[in-house]
Amino acid sequence: MRVSSLFSFRFTATQAAAIALFSGALNVLAFAPFGWWPLQIITFALLFHLILQAPSIKSATLTGWAYGFGWSVCGVYWLYISMHQYGGMPAAMAALAVALLAMLLGAFSAAAAGAGAWFQHRRQAPAAVLLLLVFPSVWLLSEWLRGWVLTGFPWVASGYAHTGSPLAGYAPLIGVYGVGWLAAVLAAGLILSTTKRAALSLIVVILVSGLGLKSVNWTIPQGEPISVRLLQGNVPQEIKFDAQQTNVTLTLYEDMIRAAPADLIATPETAFPLLAHQLPADYLPRLAEFATASNSHLAIGIAVSDGPQQYANSVIGIAPAAANRTPPKLYRYDKHHLVPFGEFIPFGFRWFVDMMHIPLGDFTRGAPLQEPFSVKDQWVLPNICYEDLFGEEIAGQLRSADAHGKPVATMLLNVSNIAWFGDSIALPQHLQISQMRAIETGRTMLRSTNTGTTAVIDPSGKVIAQLKPFERGVLTASAQGYSGITPYVFIGNTFIVLLAFALLIAAWRCTRRNPNSL
Repeated sequence: MRVSSLFSFRFTATQAAAIALFSGALNVLAFAPFGWWPLQIITFALLFHLILQAPSIKSATLTGWAYGFGWSVCGVYWLYISMHQYGGMPAAMAALAVALLAMLLGAFSAAAAGAGAWFQHRRQAPAAVLLLLVFPSVWLLSEWLRGWVLTGFPWVASGYAHTGSPLAGYAPLIGVYGVGWLAAVLAAGLILSTTKRAALSLIVVILVSGLGLKSVNWTIPQGEPISVRLLQGNVPQEIKFDAQQTNVTLTLYEDMIRAAPADLIATPETAFPLLAHQLPADYLPRLAEFATASNSHLAIGIAVSDGPQQYANSVIGIAPAAANRTPPKLYRYDKHHLVPFGEFIPFGFRWFVDMMHIPLGDFTRGAPLQEPFSVKDQWVLPNICYEDLFGEEIAGQLRSADAHGKPVATMLLNVSNIAWFGDSIALPQHLQISQMRAIETGRTMLRSTNTGTTAVIDPSGKVIAQLKPFERGVLTASAQGYSGITPYVFIGNTFIVLLAFALLIAAWRCTRRNPNSL
């Protein structure tokens, strides 16, 4: 199926798989900290060409899997650090675990490639239909499925590469998966542009429209800005849960909290390496006294026990006591989207988790919908570490509160202990994920992390203040809250997923079955 002179070369199945593997690995450079987002468009275009010239559905599926494997193994290699360096798992087993995960994630891109090839070989779809309707749609659906099948693992979903590109303007409308779909459409246009001028026009329209949309304010400032102090303790992971280090850590964070007042003072996830009831009896009361005396609100990352073998990964909020209310009522947010193997143990994998030294490895889940924390004029909705990968869930919390007349969060707070992944690209990747959440929701995102990256992100996704990673410090800033609902918050992923199915139906209707196909 010849598309253009530029994309007319052909490869054997082995060559195509090798090229796809290398292209998938290169795609990681499109994400933070590198930010070479045009490279993603090029690698997508190369992948689509390889699928077009594949002699069979099977070979196209292998090509798609190779691309996904290369992308995944390079994008999340840092899991090896958490399992081996900090978890104590043998190096060979940790490497094998990363490879097996990448193989599983590659299955989603394999399914997308196989579906596209099926349209080509079984439905005799023309190249333009395949490139503009089929390939972007099946790619979107594969990423969407990767985001929720087996609890989901949407790290380095393709749309995250575009927090700084013109496509970021579409995120408040169609979310990260929609942005990834547009990236695939641009790749299709790149292939077609050498023979069809309309394809070049399509590329220009998408990019220019994205730039225009970036100037649209979907939400408006609400109330007065609040002063924030975001703590970065930089406690090394290898000693964080060491019993001999506990008192040092508790003193460290108490001193950092009490060093200065602020409307909101936030610690990282599990900053206090004990269950709440194991803290010294006067520890939280001392912090509450400081909160009242300084008129500060505290958001503390700590695990909370609700009974034998029941504990939640939580954020405890301490507000200044009112004149007629002593002691102050505690706010509590419990993490509800837990990390497999790190925070809950999938059935049959106890042996695998036992190979790692992970404290509190089987948490209970919080409620999917939880109210925000009131801080003066603002409502702050926490999410804990991995939870900010799931934009649909955060949007759902905002949407549900708005629909039921409950307080709607005006800003987001991510607390994280990403020290598990060492000095790796996981840190800037996670910051980029938080940037996408800010853009999708039209809200300020605050980040308090143990080792980095602690930051304040505005609703456009711009990092307006941050601390250097692997340094102890406090980020002091002013944060503005925002009200209003972006189109993405209003409808979530429903629109873009239905659009993908509609485009596939359209592709089906404008093609016919090949009677000679096997």
